[in-house]
Amino acid sequence: MSDHKVESFTSLVESIVFDEQGLVPAIVQDDQTNAVLMLAYMNKQSLALTLEKKETWFWSRSKQKLWNKGETSGNKQTVTSIHYDCDGDALLVRVKPKGPACHTGETTCFYTPMLQDATSTVTEKETNTNTVLNILHDLEQTIKQREVERPEGAYTTYLFEQGLDKILKKVGEEAAEVIIAAKNRDKEELTYETSDLLFHLLVLLREQELPFYDVLEELHSRHTKQ
Repeated sequence: MSDHKVESFTSLVESIVFDEQGLVPAIVQDDQTNAVLMLAYMNKQSLALTLEKKETWFWSRSKQKLWNKGETSGNKQTVTSIHYDCDGDALLVRVKPKGPACHTGETTCFYTPMLQDATSTVTEKETNTNTVLNILHDLEQTIKQREVERPEGAYTTYLFEQGLDKILKKVGEEAAEVIIAAKNRDKEELTYETSDLLFHLLVLLREQELPFYDVLEELHSRHTKQ
């Protein structure tokens, strides 16, 4: 890192008011959905690392050490912007998450309601969205694990061992099955075949080393342009 960057990051960090323990709360928010993902704490070093590496780094109050979000789980958070409040004693970190923020596997740590207006449907919608994203994330992680471990007798192992041509053939076959089910107006069959197609598409994305999140990001980009 150049001296200019070091000086720049130091200047930015010095703008923040840290508490008596040398910490500042950091609210992490999904840059696409605006969902609040988690609350953690940063010290000067973790904030400087976050600014430098464009990934979230925090200070663990329980373990008394720095930690990089997603270092072990793979659920990293790419930072898109950081703002501090009017008093300079709280941070808002907007990110593009590569997986669930919560250690429980939930998309956000704030999934348990305490008070909700009877007319509000936001929590329900967010919960449904989180559930869908978690299912897709879990499936993607399982496929990734199958590729690495290649358990004997697993269908996913068979696909990876057969290679790209076999995977592409299955994607084509399942796409055709979806078309047939739709033409027949058979919702049960359409549900089954669409599930097969999505599975094989995720296998293909893994073979191509393309995260499914990149596809979601492209869809979001198109949606915001309309």
